[in-house]
Amino acid sequence: MNKRFFSDSHTHSEHSFDGNDPVVMLCEQAIKLGLHSIAITDHCECNEYFTNNVRKSIEASIIASGRARAAYGSKIKVYTGIELGQPTQNKFAADEVLSLCDYDIVIGSLHNLKNEKDFYFLEYTNDNVNNLLERYFTQLYELAVDNRFDTLAHITYPLRYIIGNVTKEIKYDTYKQMIDEVLKVIIKNDKALEINTSGLRQKIGITLPSETIISRFKELGGKYITIGSDAHRWGDVGSGLETGYEIAEKCGFSYVTVFEKHQPVLLPIN
Repeated sequence: MNKRFFSDSHTHSEHSFDGNDPVVMLCEQAIKLGLHSIAITDHCECNEYFTNNVRKSIEASIIASGRARAAYGSKIKVYTGIELGQPTQNKFAADEVLSLCDYDIVIGSLHNLKNEKDFYFLEYTNDNVNNLLERYFTQLYELAVDNRFDTLAHITYPLRYIIGNVTKEIKYDTYKQMIDEVLKVIIKNDKALEINTSGLRQKIGITLPSETIISRFKELGGKYITIGSDAHRWGDVGSGLETGYEIAEKCGFSYVTVFEKHQPVLLPIN
């Protein structure tokens, strides 16, 4: 496997509410690892945009990634991005934050159901998980149709917190049709699917989504795969990338995608 083009397309700095480190530390770790590129994609939770001063944080992230690009441009490509959380829950916020910058990459994500807390904070029982997942995939479909992103992130996000906390087995076939509808929309709109490697560092122990869903994306005609560590600290930059690239190749992809000004750039896996 050719590691010359390894790229981390999903990272968070101190300008995310749950991030820890300056952008320069993320970039320095990426350079140390020999990565081809890194995208700084700090959180914009659209449902909290007008209450938690999110705009100020995103503006600071944009400035910091620009400075890092100027400082490290001869060593690594630094992309300015954003993780656009819950854009359908406040479309005015999504419109405003997307107007702040000509981003390289916009990650679409759904961290909480409408009028609910982040899945991280919910309590799970054998009786409520099916209802939560059905609502999640319904609202994820709405986000996909909204189509204000370049890649759709961690589409099995709730499983981070469900797996290991309930005894009920979560079966892919139960949600296959709903997941297929999401995949078909992003394929139709020529968008990418993310392999998020954060699950490899967590109790769930697999990528988000799993190899099964990535393979299905390819089978349905998906063309673009991005890979991101979802690092929230400098030490996790690049974590799990090799596994992510191996899964992409196993599922039939010859290239991994990065985005420059929303345009897909294909980097060979081998």
